[in-house]
Amino acid sequence: MKILVVMGSPRKGNTYRAVERIREVMESLGPVEFEYLWLDTANLLPCRGCFACIAKGEEKCPIKDDAPAIERMMHEADGVILASPVYGMNVSGQFKVFVDRFSYIFHRPRFFGKKALLLATTGALGTREVLSYLSLVAQVWGFEVTARAGLVTPPGPAPDYRKEENERILARAAESFYRAVRGGRRRRPGLKDVVIFHAQRGSFGELEDEAPVDYRYWKEMGWLEPGARYYVDVPVNPFYSAIGRIVEGRARRQIRKDRVS
Repeated sequence: MKILVVMGSPRKGNTYRAVERIREVMESLGPVEFEYLWLDTANLLPCRGCFACIAKGEEKCPIKDDAPAIERMMHEADGVILASPVYGMNVSGQFKVFVDRFSYIFHRPRFFGKKALLLATTGALGTREVLSYLSLVAQVWGFEVTARAGLVTPPGPAPDYRKEENERILARAAESFYRAVRGGRRRRPGLKDVVIFHAQRGSFGELEDEAPVDYRYWKEMGWLEPGARYYVDVPVNPFYSAIGRIVEGRARRQIRKDRVS
């Protein structure tokens, strides 16, 4: 079992120690290999907002850095831990550069065989906001989020109750993540997942001329076929599908309206 840690902290502080505790718990359950991607030292340059990766394909990006190699690292891992401290009520700057650099994956998701664990640490506030953001990124990129851990790690010595609570959170997340990666099967998607799929399907299905790369990708993946209900072949709640189709119809009508005007 190979786990890739995308580390958004620039130092070996609370976030790193939390990941190491997750590693210890997982190693107690079975063989596991951890690999760290330290974003503060990675050769990953900020996005220029030129739109080339969206309009022409990610291979047309004018930035020459390690982004392709980093994407391969995510593909080669069985599971990915997305870890960031709370900076200014959001992910760290290093982590935001990482997300922005792979913006094309929001249009062309691809990590459907991968599980994700989300980790956020803070001195006081912000774990809910950061975990919500990480969840959105991971889910739209195709990951199945199987565990979340938000830790409060105040400056100075932590009280015993806080240490015990953080330990419970980490142990529970590590065990859930391990079982999910080992099990391999993907759970049924939630309502939000299904709505996102249909919203994208409605949009990209209408944009063959305006967004040909996205359209071709969705076409090749089979997601534009009449019977497609989700990105992967898993059972989908019929009620969720009905809501998704309503969202898809609205997305198509809005694009057609904008095109006319």
